[in-house]
Amino acid sequence: MIPILIGISLTIFVLVRAVPGDPAAMSLGVYASAQRVAELRAHWGLDRPLIVQYWIFLKQLLKGDFGYSYFYGRPAIALVLDRLAPELFLVAYSIVLTILISVPLAIWAALRRTGIAEVTVRAVIVLGLGLPPYWIGLLLLLLFGIWWPILPVGGFGATFGEQLRSLLLPSFTLALGLCPLVIRSLRASLLETLRADHVDMARSKGLPGNVVFFRHVFRPALIPAVTILGLHIGLLIGATVIVESVFSVPGLGQLMLTAITTRDYPTVVAVTLVFAVFVMVINLLTDLLVAFIDPRARDAMVGAR
Repeated sequence: MIPILIGISLTIFVLVRAVPGDPAAMSLGVYASAQRVAELRAHWGLDRPLIVQYWIFLKQLLKGDFGYSYFYGRPAIALVLDRLAPELFLVAYSIVLTILISVPLAIWAALRRTGIAEVTVRAVIVLGLGLPPYWIGLLLLLLFGIWWPILPVGGFGATFGEQLRSLLLPSFTLALGLCPLVIRSLRASLLETLRADHVDMARSKGLPGNVVFFRHVFRPALIPAVTILGLHIGLLIGATVIVESVFSVPGLGQLMLTAITTRDYPTVVAVTLVFAVFVMVINLLTDLLVAFIDPRARDAMVGAR
């Protein structure tokens, strides 16, 4: 993970400085003199060669110092920590909704391959894959926040109940983008497992249908779906940048968008590295979950170690 983080930090450090716009000029405004802009650039160290800037940043990073935000005038790590709770809540909420929607629909579609089940699943897949998240978010905001005002249109909330209500629409927006991938993967895996020899043998022994399904079909079929979900949570985290702006959620996505707009280099790098840690930790948890579900994967891990 450490080499990956260093590589990501170098990439984003270079790319963010390639974006047109001078942070010093944007901070001081259009009426600032060239001398004042140059002084501020020197104060922030932006007049030094890029490799020197990165070396200084890397030494600070090893001490846990991400630098000071150009826009907010606070340590970048403090800004990240302030926005961390809404971000984690939103991502976890979206994953839970994805599971609650995808698993029943996939099972329904696998056991009832014709009729309304097939139509419903195909509709969810088309909507989730065909419509951009920001458009879905605006539509939900219009329906349930303005025309039928039963849910908050923004914010995070102070209590757990308020947070569940405030983040329901943005979480559902994010979940709708993941559901088609999980449904297709789990449904295909269920159909394949239902035709397996060990399932026929379990049926021939006279085991009840629900025991056969949940013990011999559902658990093995979960492995591809869990892997797909874990791999695509990175896309979900990236989508929070837009969705949080639509619903005014004070998370890392909104902070990232503000930092990019204002050319706040330290904040952009800090948020990007936190997103990278999120993705890597989730990939690790996905591997551990797969090993828990499938003993063969766990044995392979132990053998490789």
